[in-house]
Parts: sequence; structure tokens; C-alpha cells
Amino acid sequence: MDNVTTNSPSALEIQHEQIPAPSSSASSSSSRKEAGGWRAIKYIIGNESFEKVASMSLISNMTVYLLNNYNLSGIVVVNVVQIWNGSSNIASIAGAFISDAYLGRFRTLLYGCMASLMGILTMTLTAGIHQLRPPACKEEQPRCQRPQDWQLGVLFVGLGLLSIGAGGIRPCNIAFGADQFDTNIEKGKTQLESFFNWWYFTFTIAVIIALTGVVYIQTNISWTLGFAIPTICLAFSITIFLIGHHAYICKKPEGSTFSDMAKVIAAACRKRKLQASGRTFYDPAPALGESELENIRLAHTDRFSFFDKAAIIAAPSELNEQGKPRNVWRLCSLQQVEQLKCLLGILPVWVTGICCFISMDQQNTYGLLQVSQSNRSLGPHFKVPPGWMNLFPMVALSIWIYLYEGIYIPLTRKITKKDRRLTLGIRIRVGILLSILCMLVAALVEKKRRNSALRLGSYISPTSFALLLPQFALSGLIEAFASVAIMEFFTMQMPQSMRTVAGAVLFLSLSIANYIGSLLVNIIHKETSQRGRTPWLGGHDLNKNRLDYYYYVVVALGGLNFVYFNFFASGYLISNKVTATTEMQPENSNL
Repeated sequence: MDNVTTNSPSALEIQHEQIPAPSSSASSSSSRKEAGGWRAIKYIIGNESFEKVASMSLISNMTVYLLNNYNLSGIVVVNVVQIWNGSSNIASIAGAFISDAYLGRFRTLLYGCMASLMGILTMTLTAGIHQLRPPACKEEQPRCQRPQDWQLGVLFVGLGLLSIGAGGIRPCNIAFGADQFDTNIEKGKTQLESFFNWWYFTFTIAVIIALTGVVYIQTNISWTLGFAIPTICLAFSITIFLIGHHAYICKKPEGSTFSDMAKVIAAACRKRKLQASGRTFYDPAPALGESELENIRLAHTDRFSFFDKAAIIAAPSELNEQGKPRNVWRLCSLQQVEQLKCLLGILPVWVTGICCFISMDQQNTYGLLQVSQSNRSLGPHFKVPPGWMNLFPMVALSIWIYLYEGIYIPLTRKITKKDRRLTLGIRIRVGILLSILCMLVAALVEKKRRNSALRLGSYISPTSFALLLPQFALSGLIEAFASVAIMEFFTMQMPQSMRTVAGAVLFLSLSIANYIGSLLVNIIHKETSQRGRTPWLGGHDLNKNRLDYYYYVVVALGGLNFVYFNFFASGYLISNKVTATTEMQPENSNL
């Protein structure tokens, strides 16, 4: 899921401030009228397109780079890639908080791009300066010189800077573009829809370029040139972004919802001995001048009633002369409490998503390692780069969206005269079953690939890479069903003023899936290496491992996830009101 930004451009009506022009007040006023809109969007899309070419070409091929250039064992490569991806997603949550509370989206996005540039420049140096890497090692060579600690240190500095950069870019790129339109008028709403269409169009083109042209250069021509191209692209994207600074609308940072949630937890714990019944709650009316989003009132609910204690006015002295809390860490409003309850209400379904993401993650790590030791020949002179396999999840996802939106829904509308869509529950269940099927297929294919290689006594199996296409396609369908449905549930569960929280929660689930996947790999490696048998996971050569057994473990986790969702988490798809006027539809309704 790294190639999809999950920030929702929901907080569009927040009061904004433009970058002041270095001229008279009249000139500044004129500049304000012209700022934003398509005048700004052309620079933002240009920045985003070149940035995506750079980032996606690294993300999709990092497994292959580490395996071929650092002589790392398969398990170490998987650990590094998964921890790096997990750290990037955690950094995205931190970036969203810093952007909302302190820096604003413009500066957060700019600093993120600069950190990414330093990171990708470091990676380019590791590819171009051979002293920064261990000596080259042939695939069949039984023992290869491992990288020294300082060489790994340089590598990890580069990956760390890339994670910091991702933390600034991912939460802000779409949201900053959405800030450029005034959605209080019909023209602004129409322009916003067009912006999304153009953003996803350029995003798709950038990903295709990254996963085909740049990945091919990295794998088949030169890693130095293959990393230098993304470096130049990222430098170009920053240049475009800065050239357009005069055209941007930059909204002030107005605080983060996460800070409010921390205050509610602290206040509730401090008042844990109080009883809520018969007490007066602090529930101020919206202040004059607040935006439409801020005026939406969340209905007081009985769920998670412990946190209601944070809004209890224990004594009149807790309020000042203006009727506001003297200590915001001791007294919170009911609206802040209900925001926390909205977040807690999605956690059971959120756990289901983590298990699905674990299955998806395998293709970008062990899946690519399988491809690396398969027959990748297309004709006598061409070998398919392993990174190209990441195109097939996107293709499968696109095909499903076309079949669903372009054929299934119009057909059912024609037959039933209603817009009948698959419910969230059905789509999540199908996604979980697909995650199980994906790992079953991967295990069977790995067994065949390994047995073929062992019969010939060769490092590269004669089994064609095409046999691995189904598991990559199934990975894309997991995203099409489970991931999209879970994100839709997150968005529906949150009021409009909290839509960015939904994106942050998704990033967190991706991160935890990465970390759990890494932990699982290490536990299995440790346990299976102690009994004198063929270890399931471990060295540089998959033929000496039993990766198929590991896949069966992930299958078992998927089965447990299916049981968990059906008997527990699915009940949370039926929710109480999240606002005074908006009500969640039950799972068995037509969403």
C-alpha cells in the first residue's frame, strides 16, 4: 500500500492564509485573489509526479538491491525492508501531527522532499562508490563477504532519511493540493474533482515509469544510473515546487486531533474515581466564526463511557471567567471525548486489516526473492527485472475496479432499478479469503520452484517467473477488496473534521503489519534453525530453505483472522451515530 496516499482532503473549509507577497498591501490583496486554483495545482502535480517516479523506483526494487549488492541473507533483507516500510508509515503519522500542529502542509511537504533528496542521494552514493558496499558475490558462491558495520551504517542513514521524507510527503501531498480550492462554491467543488482525476492520472503514469523504465535500468544496466535518475527527478520536483510558491494557498496549522485525544485519556485517568451519573459535562457551543466542519456536532454516546469522565466538571473552579477550562489536561469537552470514541470504535476492524496487510507484504519481500531465483527469460536475450512483478497487483486492482464500477454496478442498477453495491462486510470477508488463497498459491508455487532447482542442482530454478503471477495478482485483489473496504469504513466512521485521522490509522496498520511480519520471520527462523533440520527461512539461497512452510503459517493466521472478523469485528460495522445528523448504515444494507 505504499503507493497510495490515504489522506482525505476533508478539512477544506479551514480558514487559510496565503504566503504574503513582498509588495504593497494592494498588490498583496491582488495576489491573494489569484492564489490557489489551477495556477497552483500545476506546480503541485509536477512536484508530485517527479517525486513518485523517484520514490516508487526505490520502494519496488529495494529488496533486489540489498540482495544483489550487500550480500545479505534473505531473512536480513526481509527484516530491513519491512522495518524500513514500517518506519516510513510511522513517520507519516508523525508528519501529519507536525503539519497540523506546527509547520503547516507547505513547509512539511518541502522539508519532507529535502529529506528524501538527501536519502536518495545517499543511496546513489552506495551504488556508485564500491567502497561503501562489500565485494561483489556470484549467486552460486556459497560464502560471500558480509558488509562491514560502517557500510551498513551508511545504508541505514540513507533509508532513515527516506523514511523521514516519506513522513513529510505522504500525509500532505493530496491534502495540500485540495487546499488550493474553495469548496464553499460549486466551481471549487468541480475543480477539486478534476484535481483528483488528474492527480491519480499523473500518479499512475509516474508509477508505470518507475516500475518499468527505471527498474529495468537498475536491474539490467546499472544501479548507479538507476539511482541517479530518481535523484535528478526528486531535485527537479523540489525546484518545481519552489518555483510555484507564490501561487499557493497555505493554511495555518490549527492543532492536531491526536493532541486532543491524549488530553481526554489523561483527564479521564485523573478523574477515574468519579461517577459520571448525575454530573454536569463540559459541552460548549461552537464559537462564532468557526468553519462548517467545526460546527458539526457529535452526538453523545454511551459506548466507552469511562472516557466521559474527562468532560465532568468536578468543581466550578475548573472553569475560568470565560467559561473555558483552566487546565485542558484535566477538563475536556464532550466533543473531544466523542472524537476519541470514534477512533476506538474502528479498532476491532483495524486489527483485521493488519492481518490482511501481512499477506500483501510478502510479495514485496519473499515474493521478489522467489522471482530472483526463477527463470526470468523472455526470449533468448531479455530477462524480466524482478521489480516489474509489482505491476501485476496494480493491474489486478485496476481490472477489478473496472469490472465492479463499469459492469457490475450498471448491470445491477439496470436490473433492480437501484444502486446495489457489495456491503463492507462482504468485501472484507472476500479480502480475507483472498489473503488466504494468495498464501496457499505462493506456497504451492514455491514448492514446485524449489523442487525443480534441487533436481538440477542449480541456484536458478527452471520454473518460469510466470508461475508466480497469480500470487502477485491476488495481492492486488486483497487491496481491492479488504484494504479499500476497511479504509472506506474508517472514513465513514469518522466525522468530516476527523478524516485525516482515518488516513493516519491506515498508515499505522500498515506499519504494524510490517513490524509483525518482521517479528514472525525472526521467530520462525530461530525456532526452525535449532533442530538440525532444513530451516524454513534464513540464508541467501531459498533452495536451502522451506519458504513454503512459512507461507502456510501465514495461511493459518489468515484463517484465524477470518474467524475473528466473523465472530467479533464484523459487529463493529454496525455503528451508532457519529454526528447529530449522520448515521452509519448497518452491514447488511446496500452501501
